[in-house]
Amino acid sequence: MPRRAPDHQPARPTWRCGTCGIAWPCSAAKLRLLAIYRLDRPALLARLAVLQAEAAANLAALNPGTTPADLSDRFTGWASVR
Repeated sequence: MPRRAPDHQPARPTWRCGTCGIAWPCSAAKLRLLAIYRLDRPALLARLAVLQAEAAANLAALNPGTTPADLSDRFTGWASVR
């Protein structure tokens, strides 16, 4: 039986990749998201904005100085059309 590729999903509340352990979205997650939303970049950005807000709430509870603005490059900056 073929092995299934890891999903590289975020582990909440830390927002680290559950597969590779780095800050999510990791490179593999970004590539996967770009493939899923390849024909609809605005939908990708909307989805990432929702996840950014969720991450900001989780991370603010762990580190009270965290704000949504601190996470914009991490969550949406890489996916913006250049």
